[in-house]
Amino acid sequence: MRLLVTGGAGFIGANFVHATAQQRPDVEITVLDKLTYAGDRATLASVTEGSDPRVRLVEGDVADSALVQRLVGELADSDGPGAVVHFAAESHNDNSLHDPWPFVQTNLLGTYALLEAVREHGVRLHHVSTDEVYGDLPLADPSDDPERSKFTAETPYNPSSPYSATKAGSDLLVRAWVRSFGVQATISNCSNNYGPWQHVEKFIPRQVTNIIDGVRPKVYGAGTNVRDWIHVEDHNRAVWAVLQRGRIGETYLIGADGEANNLRVVRTLLELAGQDADAYDLVADRPGHDLRYAIDASLLRDELGWRPLHRDLRSGLKATLEWYRDNEAWWRPRKAATEAKYAQLGR
Repeated sequence: MRLLVTGGAGFIGANFVHATAQQRPDVEITVLDKLTYAGDRATLASVTEGSDPRVRLVEGDVADSALVQRLVGELADSDGPGAVVHFAAESHNDNSLHDPWPFVQTNLLGTYALLEAVREHGVRLHHVSTDEVYGDLPLADPSDDPERSKFTAETPYNPSSPYSATKAGSDLLVRAWVRSFGVQATISNCSNNYGPWQHVEKFIPRQVTNIIDGVRPKVYGAGTNVRDWIHVEDHNRAVWAVLQRGRIGETYLIGADGEANNLRVVRTLLELAGQDADAYDLVADRPGHDLRYAIDASLLRDELGWRPLHRDLRSGLKATLEWYRDNEAWWRPRKAATEAKYAQLGR
């Protein structure tokens, strides 16, 4: 099997590439990545710098129609089955509030370019998206209502930021190309990921690296916003399940029942690091900050038999903290610029 993995030098995509190279010796991978600040050759160095001939890295923009047509055409011309796994996206909410244009270019125009290429060449596509397209849910204590609302594939889209709005638009493009042109595509919408190789601008890596540096973590607002955390390994196992067994045209929600508010995450990280659980600072909230995300992954579990392996958030956070401690050479070059940007924002 041959795969084209867009955004494969970013956080989730790189974890997908590493896991696939390690676990699936019959798969050849071409990574297409623009190598912006969030995508780095170093993240894939162990599999792309001559050590694994099955993996190659192509530096380029997913919105470059000619390049995308050529790479998808290579899949169509190969002897075995080929597919595109579309991770490429601008994904940081704060950045989308500062400058929405890169989100329009990558998330909308990039997805359009891919859709036209797979339509032309008859290649299977899996489109990776986010639960943020649905907006947010009211805060609730899980003990109050075990059957409280969660996002499903039927939840109306209600995006809150340029990031989530452009991801919602990309989902709708995929659905339209399936219905109008018969494109062989599936969609998955996943909750918040954590794990190795995540950029230090994101919530958990920022707190982890601050703690390592002896800097007090910073939490937006009152810290009560809830996210449904999933380890990146479980997300990518679900992507493979959808890629191999998912029904064309279907949308699968990926979540691991990992709801926790931001204060709980930060306090847990501080405790794991042997520090005072109250050694954090509250800062001004982000505009349009969604209150709560929660995923109903029953279709994925019941139809495709997927189950998360990382069910305990505390142990997952412990392993993540240890990974960042052991891989300072990877994240350290990104840290100063990230904190300077946050300082300008007062966050």
